[in-house]
Amino acid sequence: MNEKTHPNHVEILNVVAVATLGQKMDLLAIMKAFRNVKYDPERFSGLLFRLKRPRTSTLIFTTGKMVCTGAKSEKQARSAVRRVVRELRKQGCIISRSPEINIVNIVGTADLGGEVDLESMADILDDVLYEPEQFPGAIYRMKDPKVVVLIFRSGKIVLTGADREEQIHGAAEKMRGILVENGLLY
Repeated sequence: MNEKTHPNHVEILNVVAVATLGQKMDLLAIMKAFRNVKYDPERFSGLLFRLKRPRTSTLIFTTGKMVCTGAKSEKQARSAVRRVVRELRKQGCIISRSPEINIVNIVGTADLGGEVDLESMADILDDVLYEPEQFPGAIYRMKDPKVVVLIFRSGKIVLTGADREEQIHGAAEKMRGILVENGLLY
């Protein structure tokens, strides 16, 4: 990768994983067994299970579905879900099978190493939404990889919608390349 198309340090901020246990869960029993959980069924139907390592939050629903957020990698998200299941089993929850885990969203940031001409970008490129009175960045919907990129004048970008980490890295490189190619990064 040459320096012209390589963004500065891509950082993964959040990986969201959805898991299915394939069975009903007794959230009241879980709430009674753990101190580090929050469950108020009158306000929200899910139980919040927090881990310190990895530092994540997992919502557990009576349907056996789980949503884990806060992980910094796909590996960490999968590990967090498996750890929550281990903790539940340790406290007597009978979970008959391993969770089916799918990564559904990855959010990352990068610095493109220059300033971006957002007005010209909105004029030149398709799939760009730029309304500065509503939001200070441009929104670019990349088709391949299918990622949404928020681009700011400073050259900082936020990438979201990927389901694999390499898509975030690839989209950041591609975005920088598109901007350089069109003379929009200076």
